[in-house]
Amino acid sequence: MHDMRRTKAQLIEELGKLRESEARAAVLDLEHVRVLRALRERVKELNCLYGISRVAQNRDLPLEEIIRQVGELVCASWQYPEISCARIRMDGLDITTRNYRQTPWGQKSPILIREEHLGEIEVRYLEARPKCDEGPFLREERHLLDAVAEKLARLAQAARTEAQMRVLSRELIKAQEKERLRIATELHDHLAQDLATLKMDLGGLMEPQAPTGHELKLCLAGLSERLSGAITDIRDLAYDLLPPGLEDLGLVRTLARYCAEFSTRCRIAVDFFADGMEGLRLDFEAQINIYRIVQEALTNVRKHARADQVTVRIILSHPNVILRIEDNGQGVDLEERQEEFRDAKRMGLWGMRERARLLGGTISLRSRPGRGMLIHIEIPVENRNHGL
Repeated sequence: MHDMRRTKAQLIEELGKLRESEARAAVLDLEHVRVLRALRERVKELNCLYGISRVAQNRDLPLEEIIRQVGELVCASWQYPEISCARIRMDGLDITTRNYRQTPWGQKSPILIREEHLGEIEVRYLEARPKCDEGPFLREERHLLDAVAEKLARLAQAARTEAQMRVLSRELIKAQEKERLRIATELHDHLAQDLATLKMDLGGLMEPQAPTGHELKLCLAGLSERLSGAITDIRDLAYDLLPPGLEDLGLVRTLARYCAEFSTRCRIAVDFFADGMEGLRLDFEAQINIYRIVQEALTNVRKHARADQVTVRIILSHPNVILRIEDNGQGVDLEERQEEFRDAKRMGLWGMRERARLLGGTISLRSRPGRGMLIHIEIPVENRNHGL
C-alpha cells in the first residue's frame, strides 16, 4: 500500500512537471513566433531602404518616377501590405499609389532639408487593424517612415543640386562663348585692321614717291606709336585671359598692379589697401577667383556706376579673407530691384556670386541711389591656407 501511494505521488509530481514543461514550451513557441514575425518585419524594412537606394542610383529615372517607386516600396514594407497605400508630396509633386484614398488609419512624416519643409510622406491602411504602438502601426514602422522621409529629402537636395549645376554649366558656356566672341571681335575689328594698315603704310615707304628726310621721320614716329598701341592691346588681351605674375608676385601685388593700371586706363581713382595678408599662401584657385571678383567689380563700376572713386580693401581676419569694394557712384535701390539682384545675372554680380560660392564664401550688397555701392565678400581660408 505504501508503495502504491508513493507511486501515485510520483505520478502526480511527474504530471506537474509535464504540465510545467508544456507551459514553458508554449511560451517558447509564442516567443519563437514573435521573434520570427519581428525578423520578417525587419527584413521588409531593410528591403525597403535597399530598394530606395537602388532606385535613387538610376540616373535615367525622372524624380517623379523615383518618388512613385518609393511609394510602392513603402507599402510593401508595412505590416499589412495588402491594404497599405501611400502619398508623397514634395517640391511641388504630389504622387500617390494607385489604391490611395483618405482613411482614418494613417501616419505621416515631414520631408525636411535643414529647416525647410519640402512636403511629407504618409502611409494609410484601407481597413481597420488591431491597435499597436501608433494606432494600427508598429513602433518600427514609425522609425522606417522617418528614415524614408530623410532619404526623400536627400533625393530632393540632389535633384536641386543637379538642376543648379545644369544652370551653372549653361551660364558657364554662355560666358565662355561671350568671352571668345569678345576676343575674336577685338582681334578682327581692331588689332587685325590696325596691323593691316601698318603693313600698308610700311609698304608705302618703299615706293619711289615715299617721303624723305624730316617727313620720313614723322611717318616713322606715327607708325611706331600705332605699333605701340597694338602691342598694348595684345598685352591687355593676354592680361584679361591670365594675369601675369599672379603665382610669382602673389595675389596682393598683382591686385595692386591691376588697380593702378585700371585707374590709369579708365581715369577712375582706385584706392587699394591690404592688411594681414603677408605670408598668407593661397592655392591658385582661390587667388584667381579673388582676382576675377575684383576685376569684375571694377568692370561693373566702369560700365554702370558713373563713379570717379573706388576703394578696394582685402583683409585677413581669421578664418576669413574679407574683400570690400566700394564706389561713390550713382548706386541703386536694392529693395526695388531685389529680384534682379537675386538672379544676379546683370552687372557682373552673377559671376562674383558664383566665384565666391565656389570658394565657400558669401557676398552681400549695400547701396542706395546717389550713395554708391558696397560689395562685401567673406571667403574662408582655413582649408586653403598652405602655410604661413
